[in-house]
Amino acid sequence: MVVGTRGFTLIELLVVLAILALLAGLVGPAVMNALGESKGKAARVQIEDLGAALDLYRLDVGRYPNSEEGLVALVTKPASAKRWNGPYLKKRTIPDDPWGNPYHYTSPGEHGGYDLLSLGADSSPGGEGDNRDILSWE
Repeated sequence: MVVGTRGFTLIELLVVLAILALLAGLVGPAVMNALGESKGKAARVQIEDLGAALDLYRLDVGRYPNSEEGLVALVTKPASAKRWNGPYLKKRTIPDDPWGNPYHYTSPGEHGGYDLLSLGADSSPGGEGDNRDILSWE
């Protein structure tokens, strides 16, 4: 046996790896939950911004874009909009929701002049928790 040699034993390394795996198992789900919540908050902010642009469009044109014109009317002048003063979005593009899907827009809406929504993480109507729809009228 050589005196003065330092190092870690296999048991010490396995204990450290077990502790790291335990910490990752505890912290990982919390981080993923926070990520899901932040996407929902981002969708709410985008819907509010799109709603503000739709309100400006209505002030200029006298109505909201109909369902056929859709959100594209915020960046491209529809033929039927005589007093269009856009584009109404700075980036001149319609953003997708945080999950990469287009927002659903109908006008006239069931809940007001228009309905604007994201179907959430599961991309299907309804849902709960992180899969819940983000709605403009809530």
